Amino acid sequence: MTASTSTLRAAGDDAAAPTPMGVSGRLAAAFQANAITPLLALVALLLGLFAVLVTPREEEPQINVTMANVLIPFPGAGSAEVQNLVARPAEQVLGQIHGIEHTYSVSRPGMALLTVQFQVGVPRTEALVRLYDVLDANQDWLPRDLGTLPPIVKPKGIDDVPVLAVTLFSRDATSALELERVAASVEAELKRVPGTREVQTIGGPGRAVNVTIDPARLRARGVDLAQLQQVLQGANLGMPSGSVIDTAGDAPRMLAVETGEFLRSADDVAALVVGVHDGKPVYLREVAQVEPGARQPARYVWHMPGAASADAAMPAGTSVPAVTITVTKKPGENAVDVARAASERLEALRNTVIPAGIEAEVARDYGATAAEKANQLIMKLAFATGSVILLVGLALGRREAVIVGAAVILTLTATLFASWAWGFTLNRVSLFALIFSIGILVDDAIVVVENIHRHQAMNVSAQGHIAEGDVSRSQSIHRHQQLFPGRPLAQIIPGAVDEVGGPTILATLTVIAALLPMAFVTGLMGPYMAPIPINASMGMALSLAIAFTITPWLALKLMKSQHGSAGAGHGGGGLAGRLQRFFTALLTPLLESAAKRWLLLAGIVAALALSMGLALVQWVVLKMLPFDNKSEFALVVDMPAGTPLEDTAAALHEMAAHLARQPEVVHLQGYAGTASPITFNGLVRQYYLRADAEQGELQVNLVDKRERDQQSHEIAQRLQPALVAIAERHGARLKVVEVPPGPPVMSPIVAEVYGPDEAGRQQLAARVAEAFGATPDIAGIDTTLQDDAPRVFLRVNRQRASQLGIPVAVVAQTVHGALSGLDAAWLHDGHSKYPVPVRLQLPRDSQVGLDALLALPLRAASDALVPLSELVRVERGVIDKPLFTKDLMPVSYVFGDVAAGGQTADSPLYGLFGIRPQIASAAARPEFGALGEYWIRQPADPFREYAIKWDGEWQITYETFRDMGAAYAVGLILIYLLVVAQFRSYLTPLVIMAPIPLTIIGVMPGHALLGAPFTATSMIGMIALAGIIVRNSILLVDFIDLQVARGMSFKQAVVESAAVRAQPIALTGLAAMIGAFFILDDPIFNGLAISLIFGIFVSTLLTLVVIPVLYYAVNRRRFASPSPATP
Repeated sequence: MTASTSTLRAAGDDAAAPTPMGVSGRLAAAFQANAITPLLALVALLLGLFAVLVTPREEEPQINVTMANVLIPFPGAGSAEVQNLVARPAEQVLGQIHGIEHTYSVSRPGMALLTVQFQVGVPRTEALVRLYDVLDANQDWLPRDLGTLPPIVKPKGIDDVPVLAVTLFSRDATSALELERVAASVEAELKRVPGTREVQTIGGPGRAVNVTIDPARLRARGVDLAQLQQVLQGANLGMPSGSVIDTAGDAPRMLAVETGEFLRSADDVAALVVGVHDGKPVYLREVAQVEPGARQPARYVWHMPGAASADAAMPAGTSVPAVTITVTKKPGENAVDVARAASERLEALRNTVIPAGIEAEVARDYGATAAEKANQLIMKLAFATGSVILLVGLALGRREAVIVGAAVILTLTATLFASWAWGFTLNRVSLFALIFSIGILVDDAIVVVENIHRHQAMNVSAQGHIAEGDVSRSQSIHRHQQLFPGRPLAQIIPGAVDEVGGPTILATLTVIAALLPMAFVTGLMGPYMAPIPINASMGMALSLAIAFTITPWLALKLMKSQHGSAGAGHGGGGLAGRLQRFFTALLTPLLESAAKRWLLLAGIVAALALSMGLALVQWVVLKMLPFDNKSEFALVVDMPAGTPLEDTAAALHEMAAHLARQPEVVHLQGYAGTASPITFNGLVRQYYLRADAEQGELQVNLVDKRERDQQSHEIAQRLQPALVAIAERHGARLKVVEVPPGPPVMSPIVAEVYGPDEAGRQQLAARVAEAFGATPDIAGIDTTLQDDAPRVFLRVNRQRASQLGIPVAVVAQTVHGALSGLDAAWLHDGHSKYPVPVRLQLPRDSQVGLDALLALPLRAASDALVPLSELVRVERGVIDKPLFTKDLMPVSYVFGDVAAGGQTADSPLYGLFGIRPQIASAAARPEFGALGEYWIRQPADPFREYAIKWDGEWQITYETFRDMGAAYAVGLILIYLLVVAQFRSYLTPLVIMAPIPLTIIGVMPGHALLGAPFTATSMIGMIALAGIIVRNSILLVDFIDLQVARGMSFKQAVVESAAVRAQPIALTGLAAMIGAFFILDDPIFNGLAISLIFGIFVSTLLTLVVIPVLYYAVNRRRFASPSPATP
């Protein structure tokens, strides 16, 4: 051994001996040769595989939004009376419940409908217990004899959205009644499928024994409607009567006695004696037509194939009767398994329960779409992981790539298990969280492996130089007092891990600090996006643990000790040498010239200003979330009040015929007088309550997205103008409703109109609706105002009725039964699943005009029959209109949306701001005074002014970005505190965090370049970027401090930091960008991908320049006279 070598070893030993390793180095030393390490890795892998198998799969996260409808019937009362006597007091009572977000009420003639919306996250069971507790405790809040019926509670939640919808129809136009009978049998079979919650049938007229009364025959036979009802009820009773002792047998025994008889068929009903006329019995068949069959239609459901249908036996546009069976799942069940099992059960029922000739068309299968999305994203996750491993292999070598790849895979599997344990499902958000996190999760492993790789190469290089006696060269190569020539890999690894352990721990904590506050975002958007911060934070913590434990073990096993010349990466002509020369040439002028530093600052400020200005000129559109590319959308149609059911169906059929000619449409289902299977949108908008004759819906099903060029949103927007034209010909209002990409709202644009009186408020709402219509590109305009429709009052002459001995109640019940049907009895046929009523009703042709109705006979006290016309007078008027309140404040609503193809950006926010000037002119009337405008909350005192409160997508956008902005600020504060604790300086953290705004220079131009809106997912990307960029800054600043502490000049250390740390920073940045590339094609999360790709690219390049220069500018005086180098 030469003297120079001995001197160096002695000096190194003396310097290194007192330097203890930190926690990361000690962990690496403990686990790198421990037998338990591979077992821990195997456990992490198996736990991940277990999680993939058992975690429920869903297309979207399940947002726990519990709503409950409380229906309080008040027969005969008008809207105002219902509101004053029932709705408002009930709303005050319900307001006592803890955890309520809003209460709504709709007061209609004869009915108060109250909706209690609980705060997001309140468990369904707990919410309903609170609701029932308050209702039970306040049963005496109304007088007993007021006329109200007991409240009916109908809770609704996310699990009430069907995961499977199957339409039954027949090519030979089998009747809806027969289809309904088949559906009733199918329901029972599907309910046997494990995990199903509720199986229902939409459509079908219902079965009944129709007793069609003839007023002329009733008068001729001396029978009235009340007598028919009494006879039917009295003839349909049987009961156990007791028992007697039977002595007829060998031994006495008890004989059970049952008395009475039930009506078991239409023949039994027709044969009933309902009276006596001229001494002869009068049978029911003599005064009415008795027929079993379908009830009088109150709803229509039909199926229509489209141009893309593969059914050659049914041309596109052919309409046949149909019914739709819907299946919901139990909470916590796997939607994929439930839907698949139900579909398989349907296939097994063909040609048995489902007769030949009846088709079962799947109109919705959220299980299949969830499985497809989950499998697609898992594949993307695998491709992203493989791409990152390939990147590391190209940069560091094959063995290093295997180590990093194993660390990433183990991190992902452990994170999947932690996600399952936390209660998340496998859905698009949780899987996107893992895909975008790959670039972050790989950072720890890359930094550790790259540092081990660099130390190993430097160790070999040092050996070569010492063998040549070049002591000074070896000292400059080592840069670290812990490195010694000839040291084995087992001793290199702990030191290399320990060197980057401190900054790696801090950098990991900063990323967690940036992301984790997002988990506390409130409202509907919080639970929707919660898997991103929680999964990413858990993944970061797990990746750190794996980097300090399993990665050293793999490095020891796979990275062979090198004996030979130094790697090319550390030679003068290798990558390290080229980086050294590049950054020396780039940074030296900036370090030596203050003027050039100021010029750099001015350029950055200008780039920031230009980037932010892109939003002002609408090159970047601000939007909550873009629409997803689904295979369905719906049309919601509202005909003028009082429109017959047949006219509603005719309008829907014309729209359906137009849609059926479109090449993307596979089939569609029409619903007149009833609601279609609800989506999450329909749940929040309460479409399941749509059951009036003037209300209808079309469910449009498209070909798979892989078989069409346009996205579903583009198709819906393209078809909207022609559909609106058809609707206008029928006097209808049309709304195109798409499955929301995230939390739904009542409408994209909502104006809530408040004021001191109902008449003025409705006038103002009408003016606001006109302003909506006068604004370019605003479509889907609707209001809660109802048009005038004729109504007839049959006013009972009380004096005349009293003289005849006919109570007013009998008159009202007779008219109601004749028109709406009176279920006087129920069949007991022994095989019907649903009760079959014996329904008394006027025939359809007699319900045209009032003549047949006024001819109905009623029995007076003298036993004479009196026609209804002698007891009532006819008064004509208009219908009583519904009244609305929100949180106890009377309100009217105006709804709208932004149409495609116009000058207005495809975002409700821009449509809203386009409407405001029109409202200012439309509402400029003396009776309205100064119109108040509210954005965040309702007016405090609506009795002092007329006011508009904007809601809809604006409200949820404000709440989301407010909370995410707050989370961003909290994350920055936490990052600052962490960096202060590490560097013990108040100024250094500001330098480290300075590049955070630089992300805007990449993010906004990136969105403009790709023509994408800046959305909530874009904001998530910016929040994640804060942690990533700070991580890079920490590595640079920590390296500078470490080199200065080892005796290097400050200026040289600044240049060296960029040259040495450029490779790991670039690797981690490229890894994050690669992960983001795999989600770039998703319509919703491409904002996140764009933020990461362009933000990381630009900010990483700038960080390698800005941080060294800024740190030098701030600290150059402090390091002006550096202490002598340590030998």
